[in-house]
Amino acid sequence: MNGEINRLVHAFAGEHGLHATDVQALAAILDAPEPLTPGRLRDHLGLTSGAVTACLDRLERAGHIRRVRESPDRRVVHLHYVSEARTAARAHFRPLAEVTARVRDRFDEDELSVVLRFLAEMNEELSTVRSPGR
Repeated sequence: MNGEINRLVHAFAGEHGLHATDVQALAAILDAPEPLTPGRLRDHLGLTSGAVTACLDRLERAGHIRRVRESPDRRVVHLHYVSEARTAARAHFRPLAEVTARVRDRFDEDELSVVLRFLAEMNEELSTVRSPGR
């Protein structure tokens, strides 16, 4: 499943001249309950400041995001998804959402509860795994 989702992510990235990490950044910006700052995005993605800056530069050049200084503290930058880019992303990933809905409909609530519990436990455990060099 992860491989197939990555295939869709890489296709979107390639069509838009982006890296797969850029698509992860876009997802984080889109899903955030409030506008992200570059620092919070850096923490979320586990990247260096320089890598986040390069990513944001690519996303801004490609027309996917804009950086806005909307706080009284002009040093604070908020990241916003451009509405036209949001439309393009939704169109590309709509088949994934439709497949997810079709498959989900094949399971009853008890079965889905077990699946969700399993996935939550996997995510929790995987978050503790580090490569041997770290």
